[in-house]
This record gives sequence, C-alpha cells and structure tokens, in this order.
Amino acid sequence: MPLPMIATPQPEFYHSKSIIVIHPGSLNLRIGRASDLNPITVLHAIARRRYPYGEVYRDSFLPPRVDNQSQEIEEARLSVSHTLQSCLQSDGRRRYATPPQQIAAFNRRSHAEVLANSGGEWIKPEGDIVIGNDILRMNIDEHFNIHFPYRRGDFNIHTGPGGSITSIVADLEAIWIYVLQTYLNIEKKELPNYKAVLIIPDVYNRTHLRELVTLLLINMGFSGCFLVQDHVAATFGSGLSYACVVDVGDQKTSVSCVEDGICHPNTRVRLDYGGADITQVFYWLLQKCAFPYKTCSDANKLDTMLLRKLKEDFCHVNLDICGSLEKTFILKQPQKPVLQYTIQVGDECIVAPLSLFSPELFGITGSKTVCTQKRSTGDPEDPHDENYLRETRRKGMKENLEPSADLLGDPYLEQAGGGNNVNDDDIVVDAIDIAPANSDRDFIVNPGQILGLDQAVLQSIDRCPNEDLKRKMYGCILVVGGGMKFSGIGTWLQNRISLQIPYLYRAGSFLMW
Repeated sequence: MPLPMIATPQPEFYHSKSIIVIHPGSLNLRIGRASDLNPITVLHAIARRRYPYGEVYRDSFLPPRVDNQSQEIEEARLSVSHTLQSCLQSDGRRRYATPPQQIAAFNRRSHAEVLANSGGEWIKPEGDIVIGNDILRMNIDEHFNIHFPYRRGDFNIHTGPGGSITSIVADLEAIWIYVLQTYLNIEKKELPNYKAVLIIPDVYNRTHLRELVTLLLINMGFSGCFLVQDHVAATFGSGLSYACVVDVGDQKTSVSCVEDGICHPNTRVRLDYGGADITQVFYWLLQKCAFPYKTCSDANKLDTMLLRKLKEDFCHVNLDICGSLEKTFILKQPQKPVLQYTIQVGDECIVAPLSLFSPELFGITGSKTVCTQKRSTGDPEDPHDENYLRETRRKGMKENLEPSADLLGDPYLEQAGGGNNVNDDDIVVDAIDIAPANSDRDFIVNPGQILGLDQAVLQSIDRCPNEDLKRKMYGCILVVGGGMKFSGIGTWLQNRISLQIPYLYRAGSFLMW
C-alpha cells in the first residue's frame, strides 16, 4: 500500500517594502523600510507638555560634567600629549605642538563677526507633544519636559517624571508611530500589513525585550517581529561571516565576537562612554584654550549640537597635522544674530578622540561601569523561562541517576553519597551554578579604573571558546558606530592592538566601517 503523500510546507516570502527596520539609539533613531538605501535618522526624544505646577524634568543632550576629578583628568591629558610628542610623522620627522597658552592668546583676541540679524524663529508647539528634531527649535521657556527613552544603550529608567518602564514604552510608541507617519507615510492602521525587524543591543535585559516585543505586536500592531543583535546586524551588513565587532555609539561602546550569526555571550562587554563623552572632553579642551564663545553651555540643547558639530568637523587622528590651525564656525540660534567665530586649535583635536584609549579623561562625565551579559534572573510571567528549564533538567538528571544506582547496588550509593547529608535537589547541579565568582565571564578591571577600547577588544577576544576562533577574531576587527568617525583613528586602534596581540595570533585584516 503506497504511503500517503505529505504536503511539504512552502517557505513564505515577504517583500522588502513590507519590512520595517527599527534601530533605536541613545541620541538618534534610525528607521526605514528594508528596501531603502539609507534609513531615516531623527532625534530619539520626545517633549511632553508639563501639567500646571508639575515637576520640571529635562534629560540632558550631553552627559553632565563632574568637576571633582580635575587633577586626574589633567594628568591623563598630559600623558596623551606626551605620547603625541614622541610620535613621528609619515616622513619620519618628529611632531611638534603649539603650546596651549599661545593658542589661548589668539582666541582671546578673536571676536565674533555678524553675518545676519536673526537666525530664525522658535517654533510654537500646537499640541501636547513635540517629537524629534523639532525639539531643537522649541524655546526652552515652553512648559515642556524632555525625555530620551534610551540612555547609555539601555532604557532610561529614573525616579523622575516619565522614568518608569511604562512611561518609556509609551514614549517609544509615540516617537516610532510619529516617524512612520511623517517620514514613511505609514499610518498606524496599516501596520498589520507590515513586519518589524528591531535592532537590540548585544548586552540586553530580557525584561526590556519582552516590553519591546509587546510594543511592536500588541500596541503598534505589526503582524510579526524579529529581534537582531546590533553586532550580528553589523557583520551581516558588511558581508562578513565572523568578526570582532567594535561599536562606538553616542553614549556607549560595546565589543563582542560574532561567528556565523552567533554573538558569543562570554565575549560581550558594554562600556558606558561614547561620542557624547568625547564631545565633553573636546569642550573642556577648548575651554582651556580660551574658547571665544563665552556663553556656550553644555546645558543648552543648541550649544550641545554645536559642540557635536565642532567635534565632527575638527577632530582627527592624523599625526601629520602639527601645530596650530585656524578654524571658523557659525553660531546660528533663533531670535539672535548669526555670528561667525575664528579660533585656533592644536593637538586638542587629537587628544579628544584618543580619550577612547586613555579613558581616564572620561572622568569628566563621572564614573563609568563595565557591563557584561548576565544570566536571566527569571520572568515570573513566563512559566517556561530559563530558570524553569534549568530546574527541570536537574530533576530529569536526578531521576535518570537513581535507576542506574539501583543496578549498581549499595556500595555505589555509599560512594556516591560520600557520607554527606545533602538535599535531593542539590544532587545534580549545573556547572555554571558552581562556577567561581570570578569566572571567565568577568572582565578584568581594577578598582577605580576605566577599561580602554583596546583593552576591551583584547579581553573580549581572549574569552573566545577556542584558539582557532581567537585567531580569526584577531584577523578581522570590524569598527562601526558614529562615535568613532575620526580620520586616522582606525590605524591608531590597529597599531595599539597589534602591539599587544600574542605572536601566535598575528596576521590578518582590519576593517573600518
């Protein structure tokens, strides 16, 4: 009798235009269709009208400065400056630097030139919510609270207004729906026709992921969603099957080793500094050189965007550029004259990016932490979470052990028991449960020390499970993220790592993306 034919399920294909890719960041939100060449980039923030007599709350656009470590920061600056003085140019000549006092003398004589009478007008909010780049053109005197849903690459949870997970998810929903409607012309009622790909951090909190999936599927109404770790997405986008990924964002830096779409858990590390901290270091260096824009404040949102632009335009790691250079920038703010300043800058433009390798300079924005992927603490709403599966495995192994012991007889039981009176639930334990407190998962950081970028890369690769994978990772390091887009910094990172790579793993390539 012939066997009945079993229908083979056919794979379901989706058009790329029906897939929305969402990449939330601490500063910017990048979103677009999978078919788009470039995503839409908007400020990932929301301003909500404040209730009468309500508490004032405004998230800062730059990490606030801490001025109680000035001596340590100055010592770190001098150390980087001395390192630069010992370097050679590409033609073999020694570098030279202009003293900051000479640069400061020029900047004190610099005066603003008026280019126009007004830089425009402030926008007048009509509703109770302002989202995205419009927040920058909103007068600070308006009765609005400003919230950034993400901080340091994670949910911006705090005790002030809008600091709960529920409030953060509501802010994310409002921002994402607004961007979809305004920039992609997709209404909320049309979202059941779309599927979402959400880019998540490599070091994540499972509780937060559950809230994000609920947001996408239930609140927003996508027909399906798929979560991709950012480092896996980076290797996919660059066409690599494996790489040690270095992602320098605005407020966090993360490193991990990815192989065949798998981000190895032991290699993941997140450092609480990024491009915004480099901006604060650069602003501090400019102030030491008598920055002529005297009323500049890192608490003013327009001034923070100006400082970011100055960092992006002026900073580099080109050792062939020596001495002082004259630069100009334009200050344009609503209801104020448009001004142009001419300033001199020197090695300050190199010292600021190199703070990634001398992270003591980041003490200007407070203490920093090193985060690694932790085991899930369990989800009370998930009956089949990691803890349940682990405990079920223990009991299953215990039940399989008892029949074997019966076959071997009493001497085996005495030997297995060892005369110790232990609880039955503790007979079989996972290796991870009895691992020492300082296991291979822990990154080595001395008390009070901040882990530099090169050290983070070396320690991440050193935690790969085998020697062959370590060799592959040393041979392919992928740098992504907008916080490290400085000319020449890729070569500097390559040289720093090359000097410390064990001889067994030398040779390979280095990618800057």
